[in-house]
Amino acid sequence: RVLDAGATIVGKAHCENLCLSGGSHTNAKGPVHNAHKMGYSSGGSSSGTATVVALGEADLGIGGDQGGSIRIPSSFSGLCGMKPTHGLVPYTGIMPIEITLDHTGPMTKTVEDNALMLEVLAGPDGLDPRQYCGGQNYGDYLSTMKGGVKGLKIAVLKEGFGLANSEDVVDTNVRKVADKLKELGAEVEEVSIPDHLLGPAIFTAVCAEGTVATMLDGNSHGTGYRGLYSTSMMKAMANWKQHPDQLSFTTKVFLLLGAYMKKEFDGTFYAKGQNLSRRLTKSYDDILAKFDAILMPTLPHRSQPLPDADAAIDVYMTRALGMIPNTSPFDATGHPALTVPCAKVDDLPVGAMFVGKHFDEATLYKIAYAYEQSGDWTKNN
Repeated sequence: RVLDAGATIVGKAHCENLCLSGGSHTNAKGPVHNAHKMGYSSGGSSSGTATVVALGEADLGIGGDQGGSIRIPSSFSGLCGMKPTHGLVPYTGIMPIEITLDHTGPMTKTVEDNALMLEVLAGPDGLDPRQYCGGQNYGDYLSTMKGGVKGLKIAVLKEGFGLANSEDVVDTNVRKVADKLKELGAEVEEVSIPDHLLGPAIFTAVCAEGTVATMLDGNSHGTGYRGLYSTSMMKAMANWKQHPDQLSFTTKVFLLLGAYMKKEFDGTFYAKGQNLSRRLTKSYDDILAKFDAILMPTLPHRSQPLPDADAAIDVYMTRALGMIPNTSPFDATGHPALTVPCAKVDDLPVGAMFVGKHFDEATLYKIAYAYEQSGDWTKNN
């Protein structure tokens, strides 16, 4: 689609080991450094894409997102990253992790570039069983993006702030985003969604067991759906069983957890996770019925130093998965979520995330564009 629209593909970028890390230290070729500060994480799992785009080596990038892997590297690297509504962009040809969590979308320097790329990418291809966007409004983002935010209602999510690993500088700067939007004419109000705090647990149950079933036992594709199966990818993925020692530590832990849950609890954790995702979806939808978008920090903290090769297990794992409390719930519910940079403190970017109604990416772009045009985020600290 991007080729048909006139783009040039300049290359591929590395990502994290089987995409199971929000840090950038599990890459097969070594750690990926943050474009703004060497020695710090670029974020994962779309780590290479983030650094390539942030350095200007490419104008546009595509990332995958099952727990935050578009938004985490975008936030750490000062980019705009859109995890679209589940099924809006075809996932055909990309290695799946879990079919109900798989998302793919654009990573760019500006909101306008992001909207342009999503216009090109969005829509059914007839091959991806994740897609159920027939009859939905999509693909016309640029024409409405510059309309301003006057009259729009934005909810500031209480539970997205003040987490156990939150940095004050992140929470403060994201609240300044709310203040700026209010100045621009939006109606801003704090809301509470207690179920948001359950989101990471719901996501973990689905992702851990689902990853084992789809990506490993199913050799990256699994079974039980009509669509395109890449037999060459399946054959390549089957080879992991010949060298499991080469998997990253985070991948090993995740797979052991999923296998244990399936064996000891008969798959019921996955089932409960899927059942509870409906409750979680309704909790967000109830708020989105009254508001146009929900605002929160994309991540609780800025990029952290890359762990040493001999780092303790708890450091290695925390740097890989400790940042997903606000990103992972929306992979489970499928809501669109857009991160935009809002500050830069000690050379490290801060991201603010807007979440919207299913298939209402247009409103998120309108809000994000208005904020982006209100000032230079790199001067906010």
